[in-house]
Amino acid sequence: MSILDNTPYKLSDWVYTHYINEFWTRLSRNPNAVHLLEQNQDKINWTELSENPNSIHMLEQNKNKICWWSLSRNPNAIDLLEANLDKIDWGHLSVNPNAINLIEQNLDRISWLFLSENENSIHLIRKSLTLINSCKHLFFDDNIWKTLSKNPNAIHLLEQNQEKIDWEELSKNPNALHLLEQNLDKIEMSWLSPNPKFVDLLEQKFLELEYDDIDIEPLLFNPNFFEIDYQFLEERIQSFKEELMQKCFHPERLVRYLDTYNYDIGEDAYQD
Repeated sequence: MSILDNTPYKLSDWVYTHYINEFWTRLSRNPNAVHLLEQNQDKINWTELSENPNSIHMLEQNKNKICWWSLSRNPNAIDLLEANLDKIDWGHLSVNPNAINLIEQNLDRISWLFLSENENSIHLIRKSLTLINSCKHLFFDDNIWKTLSKNPNAIHLLEQNQEKIDWEELSKNPNALHLLEQNLDKIEMSWLSPNPKFVDLLEQKFLELEYDDIDIEPLLFNPNFFEIDYQFLEERIQSFKEELMQKCFHPERLVRYLDTYNYDIGEDAYQD
């Protein structure tokens, strides 16, 4: 049986499926691979799964397998984290976009480096930018701008400080397309693999290039390389398709719509 059987999502046809078995660790973090992971729990990497936003139900059923530093980064795990404050990794929580309330209440425990990656932290970054720039350790400043470069809500800051942009990190930024298009000489195609808004361009390049020219691993982080398997869904509803049609087109349902919307079927027009 194929590992893709009986799942509502399938791997896009143009992605070479023979790579999959090598990357279960990476797939464990892919939000659209959860159904696949549920059927292959012996292959799950629980550290990666703890960061998967669609895996909360699996994690709640396997709390002894949770990696708490990884869970601290999970935007859908706030309830779990608030119920286990003693297990939070505050450095990794700093990157969690849904943890801003917790972060603001614990500014002395956070990592400013990780916070600069947090798309909901720009108001905190703006307030603290002077302090960050005056830090005696210059490498810290460089790393702040590196992580800011992939922050989707930091575009205005980046536009005003283009000399500080890390172009490889910017290539992961879904809101940076205009900056990337204006600076194609500063980027490489392999950097674009995780960027969800470059799927069409990547698909075209993927078909043109040899295997060795594409970094496959980052593709498996990208939920856009999974597509809905409509054939599976069509087969799944066959058993109740006729019943569904009967309910949808029942005369009582039609009459209710005619009455509700004052529709004159003879005139084929809505009446005021």
